[in-house]
Amino acid sequence: MITVINMAKRKPGSPKICDCQGARKSRRREAVVEVLSSGPGHLNAEQIHKAAQKRLPGIGIATVYRALKCLCGCGKVSEFIPADGVARYEPAGSRAHHDHLICTACGCFTEAVDPEIERLQERLAAKHGYKISSHRLEIYGLCPCCSKKV
Repeated sequence: MITVINMAKRKPGSPKICDCQGARKSRRREAVVEVLSSGPGHLNAEQIHKAAQKRLPGIGIATVYRALKCLCGCGKVSEFIPADGVARYEPAGSRAHHDHLICTACGCFTEAVDPEIERLQERLAAKHGYKISSHRLEIYGLCPCCSKKV
């Protein structure tokens, strides 16, 4: 089972979902965004917390979780929870669109881009009368290393 929480449910002109949309700045949220923007992506909250402490000593793990919830809510950060149940985060929209290949044994991630898959998704949406605003594709299986062990 997979849970994906990433796209903001905010429409243009609607009220703010959270205060990170300009009402006031937060050094803590900024530290979390900086960690995600400068890192390799696909970090869990504990990894983000450890890196954020280097930027902002004293930041607590609960604060990191609250910041991530806020940043996911306004669409600045994407969260996905693979089969291992550990949420991973990456900055939303700051990098080119990509899909994920996720190993069910070791949990490693591979970013993948395939123009043919993108065209098929567009064709599928059009066939059913949908206009795509966003999408995410995650493929689960065994990575090459784990495949050799089986």
